[in-house]
This record gives sequence, C-alpha cells and structure tokens, in this order.
Amino acid sequence: MDPIFSNLNRDVFDAANPAPYAEGAVRGVSEELVRQISADKSEPTWMLEHRLESLKIFLEKPLPDWGPDLTTLDLDDIIYYARPGTQETDNWDEVPEDIRRVYDRLGIPEAERKMLAGVGAQYESEIIYHSLKQKWEDLGVIFLDMDDAVHDHPKLVQEYFMKCVPNTDHKFAALHGATWSGGTFLYIPEGVKVQEPLQAYFRMNAKNMGQFEHTLIIVEAGADVHYIEGCSAPKYGSQALHAGCVEVFVKEGATVRYSSVENWSRDTYNLNTKRAIIQKDATMKWIGGNMGSGVTMLYPCSILAGEGARCDHLALAFANNSQWQDTGAKVIHQAPHTSSRVVSKSISKDGGVSVYRGLLKIAPQAHDCTASVECDALLLDEASRTDTIPDIQIRNNDVTVAHEATVGKLSEEDIFYLTSRGISTEEAKAMIVNGFIEPIVRLLPLEYAVEMNRLIEMEMEGSVG
Repeated sequence: MDPIFSNLNRDVFDAANPAPYAEGAVRGVSEELVRQISADKSEPTWMLEHRLESLKIFLEKPLPDWGPDLTTLDLDDIIYYARPGTQETDNWDEVPEDIRRVYDRLGIPEAERKMLAGVGAQYESEIIYHSLKQKWEDLGVIFLDMDDAVHDHPKLVQEYFMKCVPNTDHKFAALHGATWSGGTFLYIPEGVKVQEPLQAYFRMNAKNMGQFEHTLIIVEAGADVHYIEGCSAPKYGSQALHAGCVEVFVKEGATVRYSSVENWSRDTYNLNTKRAIIQKDATMKWIGGNMGSGVTMLYPCSILAGEGARCDHLALAFANNSQWQDTGAKVIHQAPHTSSRVVSKSISKDGGVSVYRGLLKIAPQAHDCTASVECDALLLDEASRTDTIPDIQIRNNDVTVAHEATVGKLSEEDIFYLTSRGISTEEAKAMIVNGFIEPIVRLLPLEYAVEMNRLIEMEMEGSVG
C-alpha cells in the first residue's frame, strides 16, 4: 500500500488552513461581482457578455423541483469568488508553504512524480500550480488553467466554451457560466497518445466557499488521453457549494478516459455538470466515485453523435448518515451502430440515501444500437434507503437494450463465515463492501484505487451493530 494513503484519515480532508483572504469577502452573486471576476482576469468582451447573460438566466430559472431538497441551500450566504493571494507557478517550491502542506498531505506532488504527465492544483477560485512534462508539450499537448487558455488560445476556447453544456441547461449551469473561475484546459492534437494520466486537484478551504472550476477537454482524431480530477473541502458545519462544469469533445477515432474521486465534506452541496460529445468510432469512459458531500446531484452525460461511437459509465456512490447521493448517467444515442454501458454501484449506511437517476435515449435514426444499464445497491442497515429511477426512451425497433437493478444487504452467512476464521465483524463487513466495489475501483490508477478503498474504510468505521 502507498504510504501516502496507508495512514489516511478524515482529518487530512477536514482540516482547514486560515483564510484571511475570505474575511469580508462578498457573499451572494450580483452583476457587480460578475464584472469584478471578469475584470480581475482581464477577460475579452465576449466572455464578460457570456457571464452577464448567464447571470440573467440564473436569476430567472427556478431550483430543481425533483431529487434532493435544495431549499435549505442559502445561495446568498456563499462566497462565489476568493483569491488566496498567490501567483500561479510551475515550480512546486514556489507555492506558499501553508498551501503546499495541504497538497503534500493529499499526496499530489508525489503522485505527479510517480505517474502523471502533468498536474494542476486549484485552491479556492484560482489555480496555484500547473505543470506539464516537456515531452508532451513538444508533441503539441496544451495543458493550462482555463484563465490562461482564454488569453493564450482565445479562438479555440470561444469555439468550444459551454457549447457542450449551455448556460440554459439548468439553474446551476447558468450560475457556473456567470461565476466560473479556474479549472483545466486540455487539448490533445490529432494522433497523439498520452501514455501517462494528467490530473487536476481542486481544494475549497474557506468557510461558506463556492467553487466553480471549468474543465474543457478537446481530443482530436485518433488521439488518446486519461484525465483525473480529485477534490475535497474541510468541514465547518456551514454550507459550501460546488458547481463545476466538465465539457469533453471526443473527435473521430479518439479515446478519452475521465476518472474522478469527489470527496467533499458533509457541508458541501455538490451540484456538478459533466458532459461529452463523442464522434464517429470514438470512445468515452467515465469512472467516478462520489462520497463525502451532504447532497450530490451528478449525472455525467454522453452524447453519441457519430456512427460507431461508444461510451462506458462506471460509478460508485457512498451515502452515510445525513447524506443524499443522487447520481447516475445520461446516454443519448444519436447515430447508428453506437453502444453504451452503464454500471452504477451504491452503498447506503446509517440512514444515508443513494439514488440512481438515469436517462437512456435512442433516437429514431440510431439503428443497430446496443445499450446496457446495471444498477447494484448495497444497504448496510434498516435505516438506509436506495432508489433506482431509470428513464428509457427508445424511438426505433432495431436496438438491443438491457436494464438490470439489484438491491442487497450484507449476508449474515458471509459475515459468519469470515468471523469464524478469526476476522473481526467490522473487518468482515469491510471485506464484503470492498468486493462489491472492486469492479469500479480496479479501473482507477493504483494510487487512486488505494485512496478510494481507504475512504470507503473510513466511511465503514463504526458500522458494527
């Protein structure tokens, strides 16, 4: 086991640095704040206009009237923009020591040295560190924070920015369009196959903070890349908000793998939007783990726009006491000979609620398509709850579709078998849970698979009885 994660405990994520930069920060969102964000970043006129249009849409759109209750989220008490007062650098030693310690505890620099082609680190509203190995830069790979990309590659950004997830999509997509800050811009040229993953890690630190990073990934024909995102926030006992956005454009014959471990604190409303457009003979793979946040609404979406396109959605959600994990996947087959696979696993404990909410839509012209959806839920006690809410819309008869949903509990026979061989009851339960999640976890790179397993172990602590 990696020494970074072998001693991992919740304090690593829940501990906060002092945040003097947030003292007196403006709470709530307004036109004045949106203009300030744009001015601080010296953005072109088109981006300011996009922000202002998004703000107008946000103010007009209602909260979702389905899923978890969002009426307790006080949007006027959130800090939408805070600058930690440090300049971005590609030299880790130049990052302020107190911020550097946070990422050192999380293992980010060591992971970079061991296995990553490049890494970005965001703290509050700004990227504080970004680096890409020279060999990939020499091949034309662009790996920047979004603020730099707006200036350095304006035509490319303007062509794709919020074209996959428009600001009219829902209230929090509009809020994101108005207040986004930081994030990742990744461009892979035609035919380039990046053999090492690239990663970004997003950290919220201040009380009542909001984070709205934007990830824009463009992968040209025949290219290949694996991108990883991780995120966390400390626990304060007061609300925080994450409403990021991920847009992925997968061109003909390209392959993209997107992995994420979202581990926000119980204070956080995680209202994230992720979507990909996949062209002819291209492949998109989503691998995700969601835990920690008090409320999550996250449904990665794949639009199979080109003939022969395919996607995989593999996800795990863990809902503990006072948590509502509302997650799932959306797949839209727009072209013939496309295929999709969704595997969703959830665990509920101590009264936690896990919901699979999915959409599978096959258009009239999307002949000879294959789609499968598998939802497996594990309940660890009588107080917990799980729901499966699939929406399957098929508009032609030349398709093969399968949907399967199972709900189970910890087997007393399995626990007895393990405890009779000297294993404690708590360890036995953890072993069964680890076996349940293994199909998802094994697809993560080793360091992140170890982290995921350790996070699950922390959630399982005290589960006996």
